Amino acid sequence: MTHSLAPVELLFRNAQASPDKIWLRQPQNSDESSGTGSEENGGESTFTWQEAATEVGKLAAALRALNLPKGSCVAISGRNTAHWFMADMAISLSGHISVGLYPKQAAEASRYILQHSHCRVVFVGPASDAGELRAQIPEGVLSVAMPFADVPACDITWKSFIDEHEPITASEPPAPDDLMTLVYTSGTTGKPKGVMITYRNIAFAAEGFLHYFPASTDERLFSYLPLAHLFERCAVELASLHFCAEVYFLEAIENLAQKLPLVMPTRFYAVPLVYGRMQAGITERIPEHRLRLLLGIPFLGQRLRKKLRATLGLANARACISGAAPLPAETQRFFQDILGITLLEGYGMTENTAYLSASLPGEFKDKAVGRPFLDARVRLADDGEIQCRHPGCSPGYYKDAEKTRELYTADGYLRTGDKGRIDEEGYLYITGRIKDIFKTAKGKYVAPAPIEGAMVQCPVVEQACLVGAQLVQPLMLVTLGEKGKQLDRAQLQEQLTTALAKINRSLEAHEKVAKLVVVSDDWLPDNGFMTPTMKVKRNIVETCYRENIVAASKGSRDTLICWQ
Repeated sequence: MTHSLAPVELLFRNAQASPDKIWLRQPQNSDESSGTGSEENGGESTFTWQEAATEVGKLAAALRALNLPKGSCVAISGRNTAHWFMADMAISLSGHISVGLYPKQAAEASRYILQHSHCRVVFVGPASDAGELRAQIPEGVLSVAMPFADVPACDITWKSFIDEHEPITASEPPAPDDLMTLVYTSGTTGKPKGVMITYRNIAFAAEGFLHYFPASTDERLFSYLPLAHLFERCAVELASLHFCAEVYFLEAIENLAQKLPLVMPTRFYAVPLVYGRMQAGITERIPEHRLRLLLGIPFLGQRLRKKLRATLGLANARACISGAAPLPAETQRFFQDILGITLLEGYGMTENTAYLSASLPGEFKDKAVGRPFLDARVRLADDGEIQCRHPGCSPGYYKDAEKTRELYTADGYLRTGDKGRIDEEGYLYITGRIKDIFKTAKGKYVAPAPIEGAMVQCPVVEQACLVGAQLVQPLMLVTLGEKGKQLDRAQLQEQLTTALAKINRSLEAHEKVAKLVVVSDDWLPDNGFMTPTMKVKRNIVETCYRENIVAASKGSRDTLICWQ
């Protein structure tokens, strides 16, 4: 194994070295004792490293007592909690494989994952749709309720499950090629695929990240992105084990703006949508042109920048990293110029353990995702596809040999499905998804991602989806944010058409957007228009609005169309 200790071994190491140091800080809304954790004032329960190790040990003992075959799959659901972390560690300690389920995931997707992985146990966590998930658990699968008020009745409670067991107090090192977890892709098309992640994969990626982003003392992390996604698992859960860091959890996503300034993490990870909302929150109070004037005033500008960073909760952040989707250049420039924060964009995918390249401090370059990591071989195929090879690359898809063969080239390089380019200084740029690129009726190819990224910079736009397969000229479908929904038709038209004209000026003739179409629907994970990681499902959008798209392309010459 590349790194000497597996994640659960790190847990026991930290418990021995710093038994009384707090690891997990959980907002307290449980309906029973959450185990060995301590209650504190302020609606929060905490777990020290020793308390967590004891809880994990009891949970692992309870799992072993079920006498499941070694390497059985055990699922974890619900929003991010201390108990999600501990369940994950206990599954590993008991010799089994964890499977994360997204909150607000389509019911049929959850049921498919549980059946496809032959899960034997499900830890049911708190979520707005926990009752719906409970109904999808196949007969014969044991459901264990985490100790939270909004978890439905299950076969057994967390407390009852572990109470009769003495904790396992040490971990046997797993074999490097043993499976640690299955990460089911949220998928913009088709059924979810179970990406197999081994201990070797995790160890390699962890060692690489530690090299490029070494730990400082007293690291403090904030867990709120879905733990079913590998980005959050690696960046927060597993990083906390390596850093011996405190982790805070968010009780509800709508409270992010209020909770972040209370946590003040030393590292902050977000998807571009979150950074865009931070930017919009500032510019709604103070227009950007006025901010730039104020920041130019000696002393006042320095105090203003410091206050803005504290208001956002980023005053202590030594690194702010964006991942999971392309980061608009305008957002990067805003954070750099206005806040003095360099947003470091990382690039990777579940299939390579989220490890391929990243912008590094002092090596930032506009619109690039950094240089490929030195221990990752990266090349471009003839069609521009980015391909990579390193020990963090997954052995493939669970129980799907055909898809696994399609994932790799004949000489062993992983096909990312992303189109890109590398400049003369070695910086990597993502120019779109191979499968997303479409051909217009003129026979010209268009990559939608950069154009959509420019569109969502308009402050009234929430999401954008460029369509144009077999159309003479592409159309842009957009949904509105709260600010946009408050405008009348004339105000909306002015903002959107101005933004569109600016975008079109930078495009080739065949790429220019003929019309903007505002849809009244919200695109959410709940209704199937987005993945749990906030990516628009292009095929769903195109299928749902197919007749309207054709009609709009042949209809009036108006640049702006609103569908009710």
